[in-house]
Amino acid sequence: MAERELDVLVVGGGVVGAGTALDAVTRGLSTGLVEARDWASGTSSRSSKLIHGGLRYLEMLDFALVREALKERGLLLERIAPHLVRPVPFLYPLQHRAWERFYAGSGVALYDVMSLARGHGRGLPAHRHLTRRHALRVAPCLRKDALVGALQYYDAQVDDARFVATLVRTAAAYGAKVANRARVTGFLREGERVVGARVQDVEGRGEYEIRAKQIVNATGVWTDDTQAMVGERGRFHVRASKGIHLVVPRDRVNSSTGLILRTEKSVLFVIPWGRHWIIGTTDTDWDLDKAHPAASSADIDYLLEHVNSVLAVPLTRDDVEGVYAGLRPLLAGESDATSKLSREHTVAHPVPGLVVVAGGKYTTYRVMAKDAVDEAVHGLDQRVAECVTEDVPLLGAEGYRALWNARARIAAETGLHVVRVEHLLNRYGSLADEVLNLIAENPSLGRPLQAADDYLRAEIVYAASHEGARHLDDVLTRRTRISIETFDRGTLSAREAAELMAPVLGWDKDQVEREIQHYEKRVEAERESQRQPDDLTADAARLGAPDIVPL
Repeated sequence: MAERELDVLVVGGGVVGAGTALDAVTRGLSTGLVEARDWASGTSSRSSKLIHGGLRYLEMLDFALVREALKERGLLLERIAPHLVRPVPFLYPLQHRAWERFYAGSGVALYDVMSLARGHGRGLPAHRHLTRRHALRVAPCLRKDALVGALQYYDAQVDDARFVATLVRTAAAYGAKVANRARVTGFLREGERVVGARVQDVEGRGEYEIRAKQIVNATGVWTDDTQAMVGERGRFHVRASKGIHLVVPRDRVNSSTGLILRTEKSVLFVIPWGRHWIIGTTDTDWDLDKAHPAASSADIDYLLEHVNSVLAVPLTRDDVEGVYAGLRPLLAGESDATSKLSREHTVAHPVPGLVVVAGGKYTTYRVMAKDAVDEAVHGLDQRVAECVTEDVPLLGAEGYRALWNARARIAAETGLHVVRVEHLLNRYGSLADEVLNLIAENPSLGRPLQAADDYLRAEIVYAASHEGARHLDDVLTRRTRISIETFDRGTLSAREAAELMAPVLGWDKDQVEREIQHYEKRVEAERESQRQPDDLTADAARLGAPDIVPL
């Protein structure tokens, strides 16, 4: 990146930054992407894992936002990432007889109609009305007095961090230059114009000046901090709102469908997640450490209390396998009059050479990326093609459905159980061949991890060799979800995973030990924060673990 001037340099490796890099490079622009930590290490790995139109925004009469999100949901399901995005059913319990069924039913019907009207909703079943008896057959976990009937509708879900890593790999496949663990420490100026960035290699190999005709700031909740490096006051501010989620084993909630429940503040989801459920979320202001938002004991109690209000068999703290907290980047205006926080996004060009994109939601990342690159193009003195990402499948999408149909044959050929083949296809799509090749070369990689048997040993090696994982934390937290899917939070898998990564990344025995110790300290700090009564004490406890693995 430092060798010659780029057309576009994108700062921030979350879903919006990765999407922006893919958009720019597929228009023929020379493109760079830098991320201070790991891909998706901020908000983009800590969402509710939903790709959805935003049913509750209909109630706010925000039809444009819902229409846009439903179109994107359809594109992701059908064309862009069918291997990573899949349908998920939700049950909405009704607590009042006639009027609520009419009111909520009308909203869900409109949701389905708007989806079909965009031409990308035919892959999902239509909503249906259920009697109480039928609803309790579908979701026996519900208390009989918690509902008088129900509605069932469909949305979609995604492994958010895996999606971002795939976006980055797709951008790189089209020619983008990408680097994680590359922190922007300042911007280069010529007069009032921003002409590049100073970027530090966090792994300890110097600082580089990367020049670019246009820079896109896509740093989410860090937007204001990044803007401050330019010394210009922003036209808008980004506020952080904390949302926490609990992960519990699948057998703790007896249901064949996800649940969506109303709370006094917003909605609560119980989302199917493989052999688990994800329960979330909260919505509270956060102005403490942005890199490691902490879930407090009060946050956990809030979610348990609300979900237990409808469950026949209540959940306890002992049922919780994993907890994670993320920060939503919400737009806030300069004054109270304009400070209505929004899930819509905005793009600005505060100084020549620098574009800022902020706000929005995961589902509409592609639209945000398009708008950001459109804005950057205004500052380039050349003709640039229109956005084509609507028709660009991510790596692994091409051929996925054909391989899915052949999964029994693949299982027979490889000696893996068909369930293992399905798992690989749903994580890698047609790139599963690359994982299977590793197993063919070294059959021991076809065994599952001893303490996290949902994952094969080959997946750990592949994360380090193909997916940009630089540290143990990257693999256990983002390339896999072992850190939230096991009661030990991944500590029992740490040594096996580190030893699998070591030959790929050139670690000696000392580095393996440092990686394990760093991971264990992080888990202990998170556990300690979750025992604290409030945000302040939880944040202090979480900051007890070091941020960077020493080399």
